[in-house]
Amino acid sequence: MGDALTRTLDGLPTTPPPKGDRADPPVEEGRLARLRTPRAPRLWFEILLIAVSYWIYSLIRNAVPEQKAKALRNADWIWQAEHSLGIAVEHTVNHAVNSVTWLIVSMNYYYATLHFIVTIGVLIWLYRWHPGRYAAARLALFATTGVALVGYYFYPLAPPRLMPDGGFIDTLIDHGTWGSMASGNLASMSNQYAAMPSMHIGWSLWCGITIALLAKPLWAKALGLLYPSMTLLVIVSTANHFWLDALGGVLCMAFGLLMACVWYGTLPHRLARLVPATVG
Repeated sequence: MGDALTRTLDGLPTTPPPKGDRADPPVEEGRLARLRTPRAPRLWFEILLIAVSYWIYSLIRNAVPEQKAKALRNADWIWQAEHSLGIAVEHTVNHAVNSVTWLIVSMNYYYATLHFIVTIGVLIWLYRWHPGRYAAARLALFATTGVALVGYYFYPLAPPRLMPDGGFIDTLIDHGTWGSMASGNLASMSNQYAAMPSMHIGWSLWCGITIALLAKPLWAKALGLLYPSMTLLVIVSTANHFWLDALGGVLCMAFGLLMACVWYGTLPHRLARLVPATVG
């Protein structure tokens, strides 16, 4: 009976594709599929992306209005809520650890430096040894950090060390330790009332989960699990965060993993370790 004809909107006849063949997918769908397919990362692009992203994050974080009165009220509410839950032991931990000089000084430097060093180190490790998982893991980290900005804007929170009647010790100032943007002469360069959620916990949890799931040596997996736990002790001992700030960081990390899973169709560690090198 001959080939069937169809007509376009212009009224011109056209022959459908042969049986068994498929029409080419829309260009937009093809581009989206390519974007969602893991590819080998390019060093120059990753360095530029991370640098620009962190600059934008810092700019937005520090541009959030420092609502001191509201931040202090929120800190009082958090402190009272923790008392109701029976977990308000930050004051005891802060004073106990501060009495051991070598320990608290070590924690001060830990707080000021490892937050960046370990995170960058894990990114480099992923780039070098797990290129197929790098983009998904990086997306999880970026989404974790991005959603934290929402918390900083809508819920300004003073850290324990800034509560006038809290009796907490600002360990950096007390021991004259260098490093943290949160205390001392560098405090004016950073928003002091962006304690909820804690990105020390968000980032350290990202590092810890990544290492625990992807590293092969048992000792490395153990260190991965230990790192966020130690970070939690540090942020409380130095009076930079409440326990509930840490919970906020955990929720942000969960959101980051969810975004990576939605975009790539699975969790980062389940993707193939290697992918073909990007051409060009």
